[in-house]
Amino acid sequence: MEILVTGAAGFIGSHLAEKLRKMGHTVIGLDSFSAYYDVKLKRKNAERLRSFGIPVIEQDLCVDFLATILPDTFDYIFHCAAQPGIASKSTFKGYLDNNIIATHHLCHFAQQHLNLKLFINIGTSSIYGSDVFCDEEQMAKPISNYGVTKLAAEQIALSHSRLEDFPACSLRLYSVYGSRERPDKMFSQLIDCALNDKKFPLFKGSLAHKRSFTHINDIIGGIVSVMGKEEKCDGQIINLGSNKEYTTAQGVHTVEKLLNKKIEFNEQSARSGDQLRTKAVIDKAIRLLHYKPAISLEEGLREQIKWFKETQNRSIPKKVLSGFQTNQSIMKN
Repeated sequence: MEILVTGAAGFIGSHLAEKLRKMGHTVIGLDSFSAYYDVKLKRKNAERLRSFGIPVIEQDLCVDFLATILPDTFDYIFHCAAQPGIASKSTFKGYLDNNIIATHHLCHFAQQHLNLKLFINIGTSSIYGSDVFCDEEQMAKPISNYGVTKLAAEQIALSHSRLEDFPACSLRLYSVYGSRERPDKMFSQLIDCALNDKKFPLFKGSLAHKRSFTHINDIIGGIVSVMGKEEKCDGQIINLGSNKEYTTAQGVHTVEKLLNKKIEFNEQSARSGDQLRTKAVIDKAIRLLHYKPAISLEEGLREQIKWFKETQNRSIPKKVLSGFQTNQSIMKN
């Protein structure tokens, strides 16, 4: 199959592109290399993809001339590119451009693919709102600019399915973590703070927040499982996450346990738009995709810590690296 992955130099997109290539598909990556976080990290991801024979084209989806730089023979389009997070440094225009306008342009491009089997929009549980423990029939009540614009992007893609322009579905992901995670995400920050004697920026009340922390390998397995199931997935919204629930405090304690290090906090004011609970209800994914998340939080964090030590923190003594063991089975995509 010929496959396009947008946001291919990012956390989820890079893992997805690599997995698809290992499955034997021809993959082209697209990424704008935005400066939301250190572009050097994205460049490293892109270099890794190129080593697998995956070209990564630098292109902003907000500019609508994809047809001049990409072929019109894709079997699948996986749309991972987005303006992420709820950080105050992100303007509403950034969310508008990178989540709504970009998706509109990509869908316009997808309309030219007469043989497109499926357009897969990568959505988010932030669409549901502040307290999430529901199936896909729950009314969307987003409380952040991120959630609002990701809902709009999702509906843009699904509208094309309703109009029978091309088949499309949307996968709503829950609290993904693992190797290559963005540096602003919780576990990346916790690991960095533990290893480098920094204080973790703790938002007031967030220790009690609950999440379905889902390892990247489980998420990627769920995403690629839509292939070959186009009739089942067309027009559908599907939750992908772990069916295990943890508090932020449990996440912190797990990192502390694995690194044998107490993490100190720098308490900050509660963050606007933060969700209180996101527990994944994955019955639909199990039924339609035979989705089976299997990686425990401790097992997944061992993988992420090993990656962080090997690639993000060169100053750590070798004896510390050698003393840390990980389950090699989950390192394989």
